[in-house]
Amino acid sequence: MKPYLGLFILAATFALQGCATTFTKGSDRRTEGAYIEDSSIGDTAAARIKKKYADKVHININSYNRKVLVTGQVPDDAAKTDITRIIGTVQNVTEVFNELQIGPLTTFSTRSSDTITTGGVNFRLRNVSGKEFFKAGRVTVVTERDIVYLMGLVTRAEADVAIEVARTSSGVKKVVHFFEYID
Repeated sequence: MKPYLGLFILAATFALQGCATTFTKGSDRRTEGAYIEDSSIGDTAAARIKKKYADKVHININSYNRKVLVTGQVPDDAAKTDITRIIGTVQNVTEVFNELQIGPLTTFSTRSSDTITTGGVNFRLRNVSGKEFFKAGRVTVVTERDIVYLMGLVTRAEADVAIEVARTSSGVKKVVHFFEYID
């Protein structure tokens, strides 16, 4: 990789984090209501956790079709359990997948590497040869400490392809999926 390419990708990713994603009914299988609720769920849960834990935890919250994946690091089991409880009390949450790790917070370098891995998996998913089903919004990719998490409303065939693409992507140690099947 060219020396500045990774830095450029990282900077672009951080710059885009505050940008709103446009809901496109043709590519995202969630209802418009679920899409809007997912955004609200993430914002509400993050604010509640930040208020209680401030900088003692590193949390990533991803909601897809009212199911929430929480990744990151917490200091102990009590915080891990409490964060699951906090997220579970947010309106419209139907399920919480708690993948928090107990231990020290990740470094900027680790988070940067995870961002690049997520970008690589997303790029590969959208460029699967001969496949039309990996349009934006079909599969959400989250990476935490080289573990890739996949969420989405997919067919079993789509899930198999997504898992294989993620599994064979650079920097991926493990793939965990929380798909909802539409077969």
